[in-house]
Amino acid sequence: MHILLTRPLEDSLMMIKKFRDLGHDVSHLPLLKIEQVENSNFDFKNYDALIFSSSNSIKYLDKTNINKNIKCFSVGPATENKIRSLGFQNVIPAEGSVNSLIEIIQNNFNPSDGKLLYISGETIAYELDKDLKSKGYKVDRLINYKTTYNDFDDTNFINELKKNIPNIVYIYSENSAKSFLKFINNSGLKDKWMNTNLMCMGEKASSILNEIKWKKIFIFNPG
Repeated sequence: MHILLTRPLEDSLMMIKKFRDLGHDVSHLPLLKIEQVENSNFDFKNYDALIFSSSNSIKYLDKTNINKNIKCFSVGPATENKIRSLGFQNVIPAEGSVNSLIEIIQNNFNPSDGKLLYISGETIAYELDKDLKSKGYKVDRLINYKTTYNDFDDTNFINELKKNIPNIVYIYSENSAKSFLKFINNSGLKDKWMNTNLMCMGEKASSILNEIKWKKIFIFNPG
């Protein structure tokens, strides 16, 4: 089976190895560039818990002045592992969706317990901070990374892809879906996906690619 992975290489290495160990053919198309937003003077002492809905927010976290015992909420187990790898001890993982993340926050942190900090990218699929505020929480949002589309114009890669269209494509965000649609249109590949299963993290991402004819679309949760 031919599988196309689309996250940045460092986030795809484990999946590439797992699929190849199982005997699959794996291609890699990084759809987004992730860039840090500088917040070196940010004061974390004003917060009683941190929220992470993306592993990228952990990658660019300046942990120098953060208490490693602060309560941390993560969207899923993979994000939890990355937080713990930085030395944080008190990490509570959700089950891979924003709804489950909100639920574990409500179950483990009362509005009277203090102030929350939601650490995220510039573009988010769901305004988690506003949802929590509507429930009586005090929440600030810190943006510590941004994403831009990769202009992928490797002619050899595109030609090889045309010869061997993937059986499965993984798309992890709305931004990735928009970048992939741009790649498909620019590469003359729009009508090539009728035998491909599209794996999308969320319905908003899949809706962006609905104009392409897929064999089937599957929705999965992060983590």
